[in-house]
Amino acid sequence: MYKDSKKLQNDERYARACLIFAKNLGLIDDESYEGVRARCVEENKKRARQQENGEVFYGLTRYTFKEYLEWELTKFRLDFISESKEVKKAYNFREIPKKELKAYYKSNKDLFTRYSGDRFPYRDVKLIIKKRIREEEFENEINDILCKLD
Repeated sequence: MYKDSKKLQNDERYARACLIFAKNLGLIDDESYEGVRARCVEENKKRARQQENGEVFYGLTRYTFKEYLEWELTKFRLDFISESKEVKKAYNFREIPKKELKAYYKSNKDLFTRYSGDRFPYRDVKLIIKKRIREEEFENEINDILCKLD
């Protein structure tokens, strides 16, 4: 039970840090759990209207708080990794030199190897490598916020 309790605390801290970062990026106005609840209610209302109108939408027809929080945290991460316009307004992405991309490719060969053992060519996975580096950058930002929360 202690391990589960500790994991839950860590998950809550991580979620809190992601919400703070999302607010810093201008993706949300309120980083509190009350803000998440309010956005969840609005999203559920929007989906109910879409369903009533016979509109096509993807995902659940109704979110629980936990499901919505997970969806929102994933969206924030993807907005950052894909360098969305909204994020670019608030965050100055560093240029990733070609040398760094190639070094990542060489040092992570297992990520770019097919089942049969041959590797995907660098040019085919260059964008994936860039996104993996952005994902590490995202995690570094979250870890900085976590350190400040302590």
